[in-house]
Amino acid sequence: MKILVLNCGSSSLKCQLIDMEKQERIMKGHYDRIGGARSSLRFNVRGNKTVIEHPARDFNEAIAEILNLLVSEEYNVINSLDEIVAVGHRIVHGGEKFKNSVLIDDEVIKAIEDCVTLAPLHNPAGLAGIEACQKLLSNKPMVAVFDTAFHQTIPEKAFIYQLPYKYYEDYRIRKYGFHGISHRYVAGRIEEITGRKDLKVINCHLGQGASLCAIDSGISVDTTMGLTPLAGVPMGTRCGDVDPSIIPTVMKLYDIKPDEMLRIMNKESGAWGVSGVSTDFRDIERMAIEGDERSILALESRAYIIAQYIAKFIVTLNGVDYITFAGGIGENGFEERERICKYLEFFGVKLDKERNKIRGEEAEISSDDSKIKLYIVPTNEELIIAKDTYELTRN
Repeated sequence: MKILVLNCGSSSLKCQLIDMEKQERIMKGHYDRIGGARSSLRFNVRGNKTVIEHPARDFNEAIAEILNLLVSEEYNVINSLDEIVAVGHRIVHGGEKFKNSVLIDDEVIKAIEDCVTLAPLHNPAGLAGIEACQKLLSNKPMVAVFDTAFHQTIPEKAFIYQLPYKYYEDYRIRKYGFHGISHRYVAGRIEEITGRKDLKVINCHLGQGASLCAIDSGISVDTTMGLTPLAGVPMGTRCGDVDPSIIPTVMKLYDIKPDEMLRIMNKESGAWGVSGVSTDFRDIERMAIEGDERSILALESRAYIIAQYIAKFIVTLNGVDYITFAGGIGENGFEERERICKYLEFFGVKLDKERNKIRGEEAEISSDDSKIKLYIVPTNEELIIAKDTYELTRN
């Protein structure tokens, strides 16, 4: 049983074809710059990688090209599109309506449209992916897997903002949280590793986007991102939490309009904004090693704030058993993990520096006498999407 997993961004498309019988990824693709003249597809079939220059004006053309490649003689991925039994879509925002993944029908599509105001960049892209599949794979059932669903267990005291309550009543202005699919995967994987369901876990999903999640017995009880993915810890180009009064102050000083201010906080802030070096953390790490003061500041400030949030979530959970690291930097950035953990020694956290010198592997990295266990758990959001799609469509 083969499941096609689609993750549509504002101008990009990530996809995988997963064989659920073998729990094996057959194909992985990443379409960049959709809508532009220079759009291209990185295509990986069973480890054989290639880059295909193929302009795609919209998601319909991008998905059509991927489907053509899957059945082409050159790549020989599948014999026909009939082998794809269902499609799973990552949808960023499900609001308060969706607490679980659901089969897609007209009512679900309408509900996703209703959440566009909460995710104006991401939900329209998800809807475009659904519409394209309705045309290109018209006989296939589809499932929506929501990034916000895992966090719908967060209690009201944690999700409400101290603003006039009518904002929540009228427009559901509250903390929603994101990276829920990743946090859910890590929570389940730690349960498998330990054989325990009663664990208190703080998962650090660290990449270009970053969020932490406090997980109690497999359930999300708090997270760092808020109404949008801009909130919480500093990220690659996002500022994370700032004093709200900074925003109107900067807008007045520099004569900046609201949309432009929002773009700056999303696209020109974070580690890139402080360091001025690059949007790629690897470049900033390299410059920090060479002694660049702003790069050092960007990385050290980020680690400091992440450690502060971990301490906050220890209060939330009334203790913690495991701190886990996932996401591109969480899984590969041993320097980042070390910077964060040095602030947590007061809690009895002891990082084994030799164990920590690995990249992208599932492993315990705490010393044997650490009071809190530290683990790297490479995330697999696509597998979660494929599993939910399989469960909801197999009958």
